[in-house]
Amino acid sequence: MIRSAPLRRTRDATTPLINVVFLMLIFFLIAGTIAPPLDPDLKLVSTADLEGREPPDALVLRADGTLSFRGKPTTPEVYMSGHDAGPVRIVPDRDAPGPRLIELSGALRRLGATSVILVTERALE
Repeated sequence: MIRSAPLRRTRDATTPLINVVFLMLIFFLIAGTIAPPLDPDLKLVSTADLEGREPPDALVLRADGTLSFRGKPTTPEVYMSGHDAGPVRIVPDRDAPGPRLIELSGALRRLGATSVILVTERALE
């Protein structure tokens, strides 16, 4: 009688993958910083009725791509000629074109701005 060779069982390839994913999950939970929750008794200030206004020392990029400083139209060259080299703040309109913002920040850096800071709205939730 001829005996057939015993069948080899193939290992399931998903078990090591599940182990790796689980270890990555644990690593990121431990390594990540999780902000502590706000105190439930804390009542935040409501700013819904305040008039929105840009900071007085910031350039404003409007939706049509024009630039203004303290309510008056300006250009990067005119703005930088009247200010020291240093960080420049830009308040872009939500609908301002992205390429214009990139062009503007590049022009400000070439004219002597050490950094360009975008002032944006930040929500708690």
